[in-house]
Amino acid sequence: MGSWALLWPPLLFTGLLVRPPGTMAQAQYCSVNKDIFEVEENTNVTEPLVDIHVPEGQEVTLGALSTPFAFRIQGNQLFLNVTPDYEEKSLLEAQLLCQSGGTLVTQLRVFVSVLDVNDNAPEFPFKTKEIRVEEDTKVNSTVIPETQLQAEDRDKDDILFYTLQEMTAGASDYFSLVSVNRPALRLDRPLDFYERPNMTFWLLVRDTPGENVEPSHTATATLVLNVVPADLRPPWFLPCTFSDGYVCIQAQYHGAVPTGHILPSPLVLRPGPIYAEDGDRGINQPIIYSIFRGNVNGTFIIHPDSGNLTVARSVPSPMTFLLLVKGQQADLARYSVTQVTVEAVAAAGSPPRFPQRLYRGTVARGAGAGVVVKDAAAPSQPLRIQAQDPEFSDLNSAITYRITNHSHFRMEGEVVLTTTTLAQAGAFYAEVEAHNTVTSGTATTVIEIQVSEQEPPSTAQTPEAGTSQPMPPGMGTSTSHQPTTPGGGTAQTPEPGTSQPMPLSKSTPSSGGGPSEDKRFSVVDMAALGGVLGALLLLALLGLTVLVHKHYGPRLKCCSGKAPEPQPQGFDNQAFLPDHKANWAPVPSPTHDPKPAEAPMPAEPAPPGPASPGGAPEPPAAARAGGSPTAVRSILTKERRPEGGYKAVWFGEDIGTEADVVVLNAPTLDVDGASDSGSGDEGEGAGRGGGPYDAPGGDDSYI
Repeated sequence: MGSWALLWPPLLFTGLLVRPPGTMAQAQYCSVNKDIFEVEENTNVTEPLVDIHVPEGQEVTLGALSTPFAFRIQGNQLFLNVTPDYEEKSLLEAQLLCQSGGTLVTQLRVFVSVLDVNDNAPEFPFKTKEIRVEEDTKVNSTVIPETQLQAEDRDKDDILFYTLQEMTAGASDYFSLVSVNRPALRLDRPLDFYERPNMTFWLLVRDTPGENVEPSHTATATLVLNVVPADLRPPWFLPCTFSDGYVCIQAQYHGAVPTGHILPSPLVLRPGPIYAEDGDRGINQPIIYSIFRGNVNGTFIIHPDSGNLTVARSVPSPMTFLLLVKGQQADLARYSVTQVTVEAVAAAGSPPRFPQRLYRGTVARGAGAGVVVKDAAAPSQPLRIQAQDPEFSDLNSAITYRITNHSHFRMEGEVVLTTTTLAQAGAFYAEVEAHNTVTSGTATTVIEIQVSEQEPPSTAQTPEAGTSQPMPPGMGTSTSHQPTTPGGGTAQTPEPGTSQPMPLSKSTPSSGGGPSEDKRFSVVDMAALGGVLGALLLLALLGLTVLVHKHYGPRLKCCSGKAPEPQPQGFDNQAFLPDHKANWAPVPSPTHDPKPAEAPMPAEPAPPGPASPGGAPEPPAAARAGGSPTAVRSILTKERRPEGGYKAVWFGEDIGTEADVVVLNAPTLDVDGASDSGSGDEGEGAGRGGGPYDAPGGDDSYI
């Protein structure tokens, strides 16, 4: 606003110059009542700015000094022809020329001052800025200067306010802005490459102090800070224990060597091999190893790149070496030193030992040469044969292996490989020899390699000439290797060189030369089958016992040879006296006088005799006449015989008459009492082998 006061004297002087001298009447010249106006930008002014007084006979036009396209004259009025924009033109000028007949009479100038309005958002000169910050940058130093982070606002009077917002958790603890109006980035705490290798911020700018002010505009940009590791830490011998991010308590190493021997491989140290790495892993300089002190007589050599420690010359007597090993960065900037303790121990020279006396492996039939034999206990893993020195474990790496008695297999390190195609299934036995190249001690063990079937053979295979025939285990003649079996005994293995492949199981080929089948069954399968058959047999025996007892129980009881239970006094058989058959009661014989029956001693029943030629069954041996041991009577009769000593059933003779069945019940005598009781006047035909039969006559068929 103060700049306009400086424009008044020139404008007034210009107005005086354009007026013709000596004129006294205003009506002879063009004039305006106001020649300076103020208009806010972005305002569309439709009303005339000023009315121009034009004398008669004159006309007014816009001169060449007018702001192009900004004004127009319509009639005798001056209009603003555009929407003013402060950022494009802050001062508009209209030159008014009054002419009469082509001659300039009056010249006027009208000014429009465009007022600035907050209508533009600030802008950053970048969307994302990525910078590298050294890890050893000092605290309170400026990381990014203000000029690189300032935003631009076309609204000249706007004051910009900046805010730094973290996008990486904890990043605001390390960096901040110098002030809200000065966007310089400052480091607040030491950087740590391992803790915060990179951090991201969101830089926001606003053209008003607060968010609630209208109008208010903002802009954002992204800052990415990558921490560059500095060489702050020396090499660390691993494993080590960190006390903080800069100091690590590194390991010390221990080992042993046998006296009088030179090991062919690097020493086995505890807690591990000599190894160091750059403490600044971001730089990760290679490490160079060397023996700094303690290498008496040059006994040891350390590899400069790997750190492997080997024996250069044998140690004659037991002693202890304290070696100081230095690990230095390849750029020679930093180094560390650790201690390696090596004890020279007298080795007894005992031979190596196998932890197992029998190893079991498996390989598929048809496998070609170079196939790894798998462990039978873990088929997915290779079979490993490992021997150990019982007194000096560091000599284990000096042990080599070979197969001594079999050409189908070979050793490669601790792994068994095939040397040819295995076309025949079976079990192969091979001897493995372990040889300690330092002490020259040897030991042997046996491998049982099972060549399993992949598919049944199509034809009976004939062994080729010169090949070994399958034989069952135990056929060998040597018992020098007797691995312990699970049962506590020893399992003999064939002598090396004489073991033969053992077939699993093969069926005998048919007579017609057809294919043979593999009918192998495991012990579990046979046990399950035997259990099922035994259960079925038991059920069959139980069913047969029930049937026999149901149908033949009374006969078996009668003929079992045991005396029956004593019957109550009387001659009625209760088993033949149902309640509804009262007429079955015993009646006296019509031809003999009834006599009281003497109660004989019970006799043991005898089994029935053979059938008679006439078709009638033989009477039982127990029914004897008069108690005679030799006389046998028939229990079927047509006459009523009241005499005792046997059981008889009488049938009526006339088929047309009502059947009269009488059971004559009398206790039988035992064999001993038969000779003492009973009468001897029984009917004819009594004798051993048959009882007295009535003449059948014409009534045979009736009975």
